[in-house]
Amino acid sequence: MTDLAALKAEARKAAFAARKTAFASGQGDACEHLLAALMRFEGAPMAGYLPIRTEIDPRPAMAAHLGPVGVPVILGEGQPLLFRTWTPEAALIPGPFGAFIPETGAEITPRVLIVPLVAFDRRGFRLGYGGGFYDRTLERLRAAGPATAIGFAFGAQEMEAVPTEPTDQPLDLIVTERGPIYPHPG
Repeated sequence: MTDLAALKAEARKAAFAARKTAFASGQGDACEHLLAALMRFEGAPMAGYLPIRTEIDPRPAMAAHLGPVGVPVILGEGQPLLFRTWTPEAALIPGPFGAFIPETGAEITPRVLIVPLVAFDRRGFRLGYGGGFYDRTLERLRAAGPATAIGFAFGAQEMEAVPTEPTDQPLDLIVTERGPIYPHPG
């Protein structure tokens, strides 16, 4: 295991513990803060996610979005995500890694994404599960035009500095139950 891989593994372990504790306390005002952040994207194609384990739940904000909403579908290792349309009434089937996906639905190309994470820092970097799916996806979307990535997390998931590598894509905004965090590089 490389030094960076070991650093990320240790950071994930600590972040999962912090997230589990925060999850037990509830989401507080997280969705209200997320809805406020999403107001400027009204009508834009958006991607959210269907939470797994102790992830903070964006579905109320997704359901309230005035525009098309999709959720990620993992196509395979090393590939960017595809996004399939979602509504609260969508029939769901099990997908990879324990996440549910819509059984049917058109593919959409989001311009704003609500991104799950394990940990984040004030520079706007996130630590995910280690598959690189969101990094590849954000790189592809940003190459094709503007794409805004909003990390959604409990405040307890913040760490001093997420271990990063050159392929990591930064977040444009992080929203927690305490409110929005606008990243600042460096």
